[in-house]
Amino acid sequence: MANPLQLRAEVLANHPEGAYHRLVLHAPGVPERVRPGHFATLAVGGASSALVLRRPFAIHRADPRTGTIELVVAPRAAGSQELAAARVGQELDLIAPLGTPFPLPEQPVSALLVAGGYGSAPLFALGAEIQRRGGQVGFILGAATAEGLYGVEQARALTQDVLLLTEDGSTGLAGRVTDPLAEAIRAIGATVLYSCGPMAMLRAVTEIAVEHEVRVHTAVEEAMACGVGICMTCVLPVIGEDGRSRFVRSCTEGPVFDGAKVRWADIGTVPADLEGADAMGGQLR
Repeated sequence: MANPLQLRAEVLANHPEGAYHRLVLHAPGVPERVRPGHFATLAVGGASSALVLRRPFAIHRADPRTGTIELVVAPRAAGSQELAAARVGQELDLIAPLGTPFPLPEQPVSALLVAGGYGSAPLFALGAEIQRRGGQVGFILGAATAEGLYGVEQARALTQDVLLLTEDGSTGLAGRVTDPLAEAIRAIGATVLYSCGPMAMLRAVTEIAVEHEVRVHTAVEEAMACGVGICMTCVLPVIGEDGRSRFVRSCTEGPVFDGAKVRWADIGTVPADLEGADAMGGQLR
């Protein structure tokens, strides 16, 4: 787990970008601790609000020179809508960085980065770091509509190997990120795949990567309550190094997992062979 700080972070900018808002927060001491794949949580509503739970967001950028981090917010429910409307000069209760980041290659690699919607937010810093280490990257970015894509120009600034897909065909190819995935793996000779997005997408991406014998690291989008490993609401069944399956916490051991170790089909249940299953009953949720 990261070594997080909790502080009042000033909103320096709030940029509408397609279906999203990019918040720039002044958070001294935080950027130096951030690695690609870490996330942050923000409190919403204030002390008298019924919105008790903090909201988690992948850290999009971290700049130690300016003491800032950037978060991408999709204004969907009451909490995220409030954050998307944050005013410049407003202070937000921030905890960051949190979680386990993406593992970085020690040698130059060819990496394929795959995202759905604003799941792309942490992948651009990751791609830049892979390139800094002598590797090459390609991107597959997908969404339901053109407005739902995030970071297209950021991807193109890193590489010419960028594929765009929308389910309605409004931008790029019509379809889903998994449609061209096998061909893209072969085209760039990918030896590792990094992915972030909805759970069904991550499962499908993992299956294709495993089929092509490519290592796959997935940043899961699992519902979180506390964000620090106490409440156990974000657990997933994951196969350990010893071959035994256990519940692990998305907010501490994750959000990044070896996709081949996640038991995607069993999420939301208590598998009979899970360590401690006999004391839990059959259903998790």
